Amino acid sequence: MTPILVFDIETIPDVDGIRRLEDLPDDLSDREVADHAFAARRERVGNDFLPHHLQRVAAISCVFRDNSGFRVRSLGAPGDNEAALIQSFYRVIEKYTPQLVSWNGGGFDLPVLHYRALVHGIAAPRYWDLGQDDREFKFNNYISRYHMRHIDLMDVLAMYQARANAPLDALAKLCGFPGKLGMDGGKVWEAYCDGQIEEIRNYCETDVVNTYLMYCRFQMMRGGFTPDEYADEINFVKNALAQEASPHWAEYLAAFGR
Repeated sequence: MTPILVFDIETIPDVDGIRRLEDLPDDLSDREVADHAFAARRERVGNDFLPHHLQRVAAISCVFRDNSGFRVRSLGAPGDNEAALIQSFYRVIEKYTPQLVSWNGGGFDLPVLHYRALVHGIAAPRYWDLGQDDREFKFNNYISRYHMRHIDLMDVLAMYQARANAPLDALAKLCGFPGKLGMDGGKVWEAYCDGQIEEIRNYCETDVVNTYLMYCRFQMMRGGFTPDEYADEINFVKNALAQEASPHWAEYLAAFGR
């Protein structure tokens, strides 16, 4: 089978970049810099969601599914810097050329990774190939919106209409999956400031498992799985997670079917 890589990122304000762009005093704390950026954003557009280029990657979590099994991990170690995390993500693509799967990856995760890779000078020739090196990529690559080498499930299911977009948490729960547990994207910056990077990584991991389960559901809908194959795959994922030692997986499994 073609390896499947489901990915999700968690981000925090790029306080160093904001300091540089806004020429802010050096004695401002990171929290104060972020609060300044949030307030300016609210005044400009009515919410404090910062633009993509002012987001910094705090965690990248992935599900990797191939003939060897099912694995879910956060890339790197909790203390790794942003450049190392992003390089690890693109290194997996360079090595395996997987099927990428995301929920809103085309609208958020990938543009953020593009900008941050640009800032850090990270090369990813396989990912950016549009047919120059591999002719097959001319007709099916990671970049073009309507190609399937990257499937943004939210975008595809909404027929590429933003007004029809649905949140992963709600749709996962409607399908009988656990959805989000204990945290959401709006709490990541506060958790990061409190030193809870492990909790952020755990939360990101549960989100990529939700996304993989939705991908399985999508595959059954489009005929990629028979109903029996779909049921077998869901049970396979549950059994794989039951072998994981981290407590958040026991909580996740207990939330199935609530």
